[in-house]
Amino acid sequence: MSRLVLASSSRYRRQLLDRLGLPYVWSSPDIDETRRPGEDAESLAHRLALSKAQAVSVDYPGHLIIGSDQLALFDGDILGKPGDFDTACANLRRFSGHKVSFMTGLALIDTRSGRHRVVHDTYHVWFRALSDEEIEDYVSRDQPYDSSGSFRMEGLGIALFERFEGNDPNTLIGLPLIRLCELLREAGVNPLGQGS
Repeated sequence: MSRLVLASSSRYRRQLLDRLGLPYVWSSPDIDETRRPGEDAESLAHRLALSKAQAVSVDYPGHLIIGSDQLALFDGDILGKPGDFDTACANLRRFSGHKVSFMTGLALIDTRSGRHRVVHDTYHVWFRALSDEEIEDYVSRDQPYDSSGSFRMEGLGIALFERFEGNDPNTLIGLPLIRLCELLREAGVNPLGQGS
């Protein structure tokens, strides 16, 4: 029986976790993602990742719970999910020709011991200059309304960029696997060996 639980309803995060070849179950957390007054990006990313893991941990004693949450950072603003066509297009118009940073908070709770770790990974993308027609065509086709940054890296979003920079491109999809492997090894689960 799996000891791992992914606190997410995202099929893209599940596809990433599938790559590690570890058995797991997933559960959709229900949390308030509203930013608190004065909360900086790192604190927000950490709080949301941990809150997602905590929201499902009560139902999974004796498990390792994975929570993650992603933010887009641009020109001093912290951006979450656009929610609709017009907001997604407006975001992409702002990003056109600029660098945007994506921070993903990652939490791992061990419900046996009550211990947890929270880390984050940041990845940078440079958007190419985009025409209004390209932006509207992209948003109509990929409908990235539930994706921070208003694009789907796992979809047609790759056509929006000039280049990337960072340690783990999976951060753009919302689950930094390199950091996750570190946390899992610390908790006694090694994707390349016999974990506990």
